[in-house]
Amino acid sequence: MKMFVHGGRRNRALTALALAVFLACPANARAAESPPAPEAEGAPFSPKIQPAEATPAATRAMILSSARAGKRIVAVGNHGIVLLSDTDGGDFRQAKSVPVRSTLTAVTFVDEKTGWAVGQWGVVLRTDDAGENWTLQRHDMSVDQPLFSVWFRDKQRGYAVGLWSLLIATADGGKTWSRIPLPPPPGKKKADRNLFRIFANRMGTLFVAAEQGMVLKSYDGENWTYVNSGYKGSFWTGIVLSNGTLLVGGLRGTIYRSIDDGRSWREAKSEFKSSITDFAEAGGKVYAAALDGVFLESDDHGATFKGIQREDRVPFRAISVNSVGKLVKFSKQGVVKDPPNEPSK
Repeated sequence: MKMFVHGGRRNRALTALALAVFLACPANARAAESPPAPEAEGAPFSPKIQPAEATPAATRAMILSSARAGKRIVAVGNHGIVLLSDTDGGDFRQAKSVPVRSTLTAVTFVDEKTGWAVGQWGVVLRTDDAGENWTLQRHDMSVDQPLFSVWFRDKQRGYAVGLWSLLIATADGGKTWSRIPLPPPPGKKKADRNLFRIFANRMGTLFVAAEQGMVLKSYDGENWTYVNSGYKGSFWTGIVLSNGTLLVGGLRGTIYRSIDDGRSWREAKSEFKSSITDFAEAGGKVYAAALDGVFLESDDHGATFKGIQREDRVPFRAISVNSVGKLVKFSKQGVVKDPPNEPSK
């Protein structure tokens, strides 16, 4: 299998793809599954867009992101699978129509009906019926430059980020997307950071958790600056808490915290070293999902975390808070049910 990436970026591209598409071991990310090579040397590479297949094993597929659409929970993951629950996570079913079977890495909703999902091949999907049916708004088959995260300010204005400083924006609900060029990081000649999670505070200030300890910040979505947290590894996820505190988390269980709108950062305290994949806030507590079956919680707005590790070491990928404030968890093996000795939060 060949990997179609820019030569000097091969190792980091493989690392990023291993994370966001296949989420291999974070400490030494293994090479991700590659797209099929062309039939002949020099032949154009043109994979086909095919709809996701209905499968009885959908709830056991790898899930990478989840979101709330009103009371409904919507989760996305491998092979274009979209799971829906109208029972607060008690059970899930597959969406009726998804036009792609490429990996979906992130999903977001602006109201109980309207949402977007992004993923491999730069795919952007939109739904207007709470995830039952999806339409393809964007894809780029010339290079597998996946999108890792998506966020919308309202029904018209949205942003998505991905591999090699890919940042795209729309002002018409996703009908058209334009690329926003980013400045080079300090000391570099070009923008080449992998961008893993975009999120925003109540004022609409945008933040992006990125690799090499960088957090990007923008007040308008057009002009961006880099904030160096002091950490050297990758941040995979981020959240703004209800009190305005910012958290970013990633490799080796690292969590950094900012209480001044991202201007400065301090490391949170945690006894676990499993890489952080998602955050959630519920009932006055902050939760962090991690690989190796680690699940953390904080009762001081993310300054310190304590946690447990499941005996089965299930690699957590995403968390949702259901309509009654309980957590719904997802992993590489799909929907996670808490074992009898581990009460639901």
